[in-house]
Amino acid sequence: MQIESDTKATPEEKHHPMLKFALEIGPLLVFFFGNIRGEWLAETFPALGVVGGPLLIATALFMVATVISLIVSKIVFKHLPVMPFVSGVVVMVFGTLSIWLQDETFIKMKPTIVNTLFGVVLLGGLLFGKSLLGYVFNAAFNLDEIGWQKLTFRWGIFFLFLAVLNEVVWRNFSDDFWVNFKVWGTMPITLAFTFAQLPLIMRHTIPHVVAEADK
Repeated sequence: MQIESDTKATPEEKHHPMLKFALEIGPLLVFFFGNIRGEWLAETFPALGVVGGPLLIATALFMVATVISLIVSKIVFKHLPVMPFVSGVVVMVFGTLSIWLQDETFIKMKPTIVNTLFGVVLLGGLLFGKSLLGYVFNAAFNLDEIGWQKLTFRWGIFFLFLAVLNEVVWRNFSDDFWVNFKVWGTMPITLAFTFAQLPLIMRHTIPHVVAEADK
């Protein structure tokens, strides 16, 4: 099984950017739909009622959608992107625990675990002199060493911020609020943070590499 960096674009990814986006956002939308229509789904498909309440039904559908997304990514794009793959593994583990133990806590903690893992790995790499983000995004950006260090540090802190934010939301608000925030809150925050890094990327891009790439 080949797992590559998210931005090491294959020819298929360049020709199907909207499909790649759909495969990334699709499972979250399925999760959102499963939660808001959980009772209707249980009535329409009695087998789903065995799974549990709306949030657990949404979790089961989320797991299925995640597996389908990874399989399609492997078939169409010829590789599995690192972050969706790691997130998918955690979804399967914590989703299974949630349904098996009938405890929604596990699936609610999934974003906390994933973001903490990414944050600790990135910041831990810096302690050993490794800008690990460079291994993930080196196909998209050509930065100098200082640029990779700064970008890695910022993303490490941001992942930890998302972990703390998820804990605050699921522990203090309703299930519906948490699901809505997971789908409609986390992504805009992440996109805003990503765009905010563009000035740093532009300052530390290696000019001659850009020139060679244009030839």
